[in-house]
Amino acid sequence: MATASPPPSGKMRAVQYDRYGGGAEGLTHVEVPIPAPKKGEVLIKMEAASINPIDWKIQSGMVRPFLPWRFPVIPACDLAGEVAAVGGGVSGFKLGDRVVSINFPSGGGFAEYAVAQASLTVALPPGVSAAEGACLPLAAVTALQALRAAGAGLGGGAEPKNVLVTAASGGVGHFAVQLARLGGHRVTATCGARNLGLVESLGADEALDYGTPEGAALRSPSGRRYDAVVHCAPAFPWSVFDRVLADDGGVVVDITPSPAAVATALLHRVSFSKKRLTPFMFSPNKEDTELLVDMVRQGKLKPVVDSSYPLSNAPEGWTKSIGGHATGKVIAKIGQEE
Repeated sequence: MATASPPPSGKMRAVQYDRYGGGAEGLTHVEVPIPAPKKGEVLIKMEAASINPIDWKIQSGMVRPFLPWRFPVIPACDLAGEVAAVGGGVSGFKLGDRVVSINFPSGGGFAEYAVAQASLTVALPPGVSAAEGACLPLAAVTALQALRAAGAGLGGGAEPKNVLVTAASGGVGHFAVQLARLGGHRVTATCGARNLGLVESLGADEALDYGTPEGAALRSPSGRRYDAVVHCAPAFPWSVFDRVLADDGGVVVDITPSPAAVATALLHRVSFSKKRLTPFMFSPNKEDTELLVDMVRQGKLKPVVDSSYPLSNAPEGWTKSIGGHATGKVIAKIGQEE
């Protein structure tokens, strides 16, 4: 049985909130004790954390009925840095190892040190930066799992599918485009006009401006009907999807399902419809993260970073993410003050 290593002593800088609501103005800079890793945990000296919409949705109280919170909260669940201490029973990691991990949904990334389960922690190979690694555990794994749920996963010898990715220049969407293409599928993507070139460079066969009638209607320029949709945008009426899905069983996986979407999914299940909407449920997964880290190492997968902020200016990154127009990921760089 591996023995624990003592964590650094003293206090650390962090950014936290102590109530629901408030947005960036609700974030405060504090000094708090450095946490000690418990059994099965590692302590990470943070270098980078990424901001995901779920982070500020938790703060807003949007998911309060499902995730009631104890305050104060240090947000950001994607973690990357160096192992600073290990809890009891942890093997495979030593002090100084570069790693990426996730602490979902509890967070902790807006701090100089954060704890995570060793079972969800992955080594970062040379050539993959902490910022690149921090992009992966939630957004890229979500994209991978959503494609699988839609029947358009990687490999396996299956026939190529017609895949639609909405909000394709966003945090999850830009990974879904790349992974669908790596899986050999034909990809149509929607995004804003300014990101059409980026989305095409990431592998989309067709890129639609959602500000046009065709883009708003999700209509493929080639007339394709979609076998699989990874829906990363706000809620659409089911009728929009119904008109563009393949008649023999098109699947929409909604990564942020509304109550109406859940009701639609239940209705399809009861009616045994070949076309269906599936609400997505994220599951933190070490093997998926390892696969994606290796893809980045090989140059097959490219995390797109919209902007980076030092911890002292993390609220500005929070505001950027809430605005909903980031291209790729928003990153907080810890211990790299500007």
